[in-house]
Amino acid sequence: MFQDTRPAVLGLDPPADAWAAFRVTDPRELLRLLKQLRDGSVPVHLSAPQGAAVTSQVWSLDDAQQQMSFSADDAGLPMQQLAQCDEAVAVAHLDNVKLQFDLSELMLVHGAHSCALHARLPELLYRFQRRAGYRVRTFERHGPKVLLRHPSLPDMRLGLRIVDLSVGGCALQLPDDVPALQPGTELRGARVELDAHTAFGATLRLQHVGTLHGAARGLYLGCAFTDLDGAAQRALQRYIDHTQQRRRVLAQR
Repeated sequence: MFQDTRPAVLGLDPPADAWAAFRVTDPRELLRLLKQLRDGSVPVHLSAPQGAAVTSQVWSLDDAQQQMSFSADDAGLPMQQLAQCDEAVAVAHLDNVKLQFDLSELMLVHGAHSCALHARLPELLYRFQRRAGYRVRTFERHGPKVLLRHPSLPDMRLGLRIVDLSVGGCALQLPDDVPALQPGTELRGARVELDAHTAFGATLRLQHVGTLHGAARGLYLGCAFTDLDGAAQRALQRYIDHTQQRRRVLAQR
């Protein structure tokens, strides 16, 4: 599923909606991710069911007209073949996250000094975290935590242990004696404290709820970060990289 260029095979109706945790449908979040592709000149692999394929970059985004365009100046014949298709799939890697979305209404537009492939802005995007290489487990007694207020009980202050962490989100341990939370809940005004030197504010969206077993009793809250600024993203990535390096060194001893 996490090949570098080929799109993931997504079932139309998987049991229990297996793709829900990876799906992005909020227009603001979706546009934010597309802007990161554009502003970072990130390579985007475009492919059609008929076999046409080309690598390009997001050139422009027009939220008002619900359109986006890809650079087509150097793509030549493959881009022309792609434009003749009714649909295509776009795949890109943003930091350590794979993004995949469908494109429709493809049209190749020639300007005076440039050429672009126009498409309709997607209404749905899939975001896959490559967990095997970039997710860290944090079961230390005094490990990272998230400080927040319970959304249903504002007077209740919580300090929830982070048991699983990635650049896209985290999993929290909710004790048995704390009122449960429902998927879809936004946890605003949270403070993420990773260590004595790394902390930042964030909004978390609760994606799914599970049950923890063994020593870590309680509920497992799978959350996605929704509004991290650049400084927070860099701090989070540095923390994950440092944690992985430290564990590799310990494993070699």
